[in-house]
Amino acid sequence: MVLAFAAPSLAQVTIEYWQYYYESKVKLIDELIKVFEEQNPGIKVEHITFPYDSFNEQVAAAVAAGQGPDVLNIFYGWLPMYLKEGFLQPLPEEYFSVEEIENRFIPMVNAVKVDGRYWALPTAVRSLALFYNVDHFKEEGFDGPPATWDELLEMAIKLTRRTDRGALVRSGYGWNVTGQDWHLFREVLLRQWGVAPLSEDNRTVTMNSDPAAYEVMEWWIDWSRKYGVGEEEGRGLYRDTFLAGRASMIVDGSFGIGTISANPNLNWAVAELPVKEIGGEKANFGSFWAHAITRNATGEKLEAAAKFLEFITSDEVQRVWLERVGELPASRELAQDPELRNDPVYGPFVRGLEYSHATFFVDEQKERELIIDAVDKVLLLNAPVKDTLDQLVEDLQKVRDEYFNSL
Repeated sequence: MVLAFAAPSLAQVTIEYWQYYYESKVKLIDELIKVFEEQNPGIKVEHITFPYDSFNEQVAAAVAAGQGPDVLNIFYGWLPMYLKEGFLQPLPEEYFSVEEIENRFIPMVNAVKVDGRYWALPTAVRSLALFYNVDHFKEEGFDGPPATWDELLEMAIKLTRRTDRGALVRSGYGWNVTGQDWHLFREVLLRQWGVAPLSEDNRTVTMNSDPAAYEVMEWWIDWSRKYGVGEEEGRGLYRDTFLAGRASMIVDGSFGIGTISANPNLNWAVAELPVKEIGGEKANFGSFWAHAITRNATGEKLEAAAKFLEFITSDEVQRVWLERVGELPASRELAQDPELRNDPVYGPFVRGLEYSHATFFVDEQKERELIIDAVDKVLLLNAPVKDTLDQLVEDLQKVRDEYFNSL
């Protein structure tokens, strides 16, 4: 790995970098730290990891005690929670001016811009695309992926296999709400039907602001309820069914490429997400993990932390990250690379970044559960879609009001 950066003239200082444990990321960060330390002999970086499930609790306990990380890696959707607790500080302007960030990074990175300041930056980003089983498509004589959602549903109906007693053997589409489909409904289908899920200032939930919202919610749920092309097979197991050849299509994130490509017996391909109608609005959900600087970093530690963040978000590191981790570059320049845009696997995701929206969550876990519970009411209790969506909006608004009123 060859990465060249100018060495700063700092006295010996040690900073801590924390992230949750994910093997490919941990191994690469260890290698990158060695390169960084060679280029910056006055700085030592200690790399500390925790299991995903306990990461936030570990950070909260450490920062509250004035200990712990100087730089940490967080899911962008956690940023409001971290800001509310006062764990972070805005990125120093002398290293990361707003103008420079917005010139260098793709637009959805502004999800970590609050009150006119950036609080974190990513090395890589993710978007959604349609994975499909090429062999299943050939069986039905399909010569390519669906261009519209109507086409997807028609194809899914033909691809679905059930026993004589109606038991699902193969899903035409791996329908789910606990995987990526709660993002699909909120940021893709609603927007393509002309409904913005949030107001421009992110303070107001607008998911039921147009009658089209009720229409598309019912239609999407009916893929499973009425047309039977797929059903939730355990929370978040949509990718497992695709890997096992028991689902012909799924919507998944670019972060799923590594797992899916590791299956040598699966003949698969990727396509951009369909649209409501040819020539209609494109929409996608984008997300990312970002590096932030905690309030612990002051003086020389703050300068060292900024240098390290500058390094791990550089275009050079983003290229290596794509090769080793499989996540997409956050750099505008790299996202326009013709070779990457035309890549049969990465291309659909990279092109999708142009029209991706990164939801401004105030409590991602609670908001996710509310959407899942609402869909379950329709599926399991046959609750009316209009009443359910209206109640969902009311519940989501309470979460949002609670957050903004606490600032």
